[in-house]
Amino acid sequence: MDYRTEAPEIIRSFLNYHENIVGHSRKTVDEYYLDLRTFFRYMKLVKNGLPRDTPLDNISIADVDLEFVKSVNLSDVYDYLGYMSRDRVKNRNANDPEFGLNSASRARKVSTIRSFYKYLTLKTHQIESNPIQDLDSPKIMKSLPRYLSLSESERLLDSVDGKNKERDYCILTIFLNCGLRISELVGLNLSDVRADHLRVLGKGNKERVVYINDAVAEAINDYLQVRKTVAPLNKNALFLSSRRERISKSTVHALVKKHLGEAGIDETKYSAHKLRHTAATLMLHSGVDVRTLQELLGHEHLNTTEIYTHVENEGLREAAMLSPLSGHKKPSKPAAQNDTLDDVDEE
Repeated sequence: MDYRTEAPEIIRSFLNYHENIVGHSRKTVDEYYLDLRTFFRYMKLVKNGLPRDTPLDNISIADVDLEFVKSVNLSDVYDYLGYMSRDRVKNRNANDPEFGLNSASRARKVSTIRSFYKYLTLKTHQIESNPIQDLDSPKIMKSLPRYLSLSESERLLDSVDGKNKERDYCILTIFLNCGLRISELVGLNLSDVRADHLRVLGKGNKERVVYINDAVAEAINDYLQVRKTVAPLNKNALFLSSRRERISKSTVHALVKKHLGEAGIDETKYSAHKLRHTAATLMLHSGVDVRTLQELLGHEHLNTTEIYTHVENEGLREAAMLSPLSGHKKPSKPAAQNDTLDDVDEE
């Protein structure tokens, strides 16, 4: 898939802007393209009067131009969101496919559509008035992030053994201490490892410094001693696969699941990303403030980080117990001789 050859000009210019001016990653821009391609396929299905059971994949958007884009209104978009909510297949390759995308997926598609029309209105001025300016986004039901407890985290690290144990232990230690995203971890190069920090390339190709503690430094040094004995096909990559290439996300996902199971932790409930949640939550438990955590995790917006403040149940419980009035008990007084409920009511 290459939007530069597949997308019509009006969409291609929008994607070029985000890749080359805004600096979004290729993966993000590709997701924008897929969102817009699906959207305009559905718009052509509806506006051109095609049979409703026509597969969207069979509809070309090569002829989508400015006039067609301008013809879209709010009602059309809400109709599309209704289709995504009820009729869109979640996973076509599943034996028993489910239908309907969740609110988070639909909200992302709304964001892409809104950004596209905003670009045409405010950046290139190809549209005088934004026809979807008042488009609402689906309400997202936020759930608290799942994370390992401190004892579970220690059990996971203590259980690492077998082939590639130095590499796997190092990866798990970085996840649990530094809170890296899996894409950031697999992208680490040898040159990114410094004496007291890692240079991390995060979302949107934004670099940040992540300082490391003694446990991480020791794990990295132990792994590097083993790595020296290997003739890598990829000389730059920090973490290598059994084929001596840069380790893949799928391999990292698999090794995390493997070691979770060996530690007696339900691997169906946790993932590499949950280890990032674990790092963030344990840091908050230890007193790290939320703004520092925002910088460490590479969150662009503070409200993304603040979700971790809602999992501080133990801290909230402790705060309630520490109230100076927590031990106060209501005094017991003998009832007055002539004091009755009837007397009180009459007053």
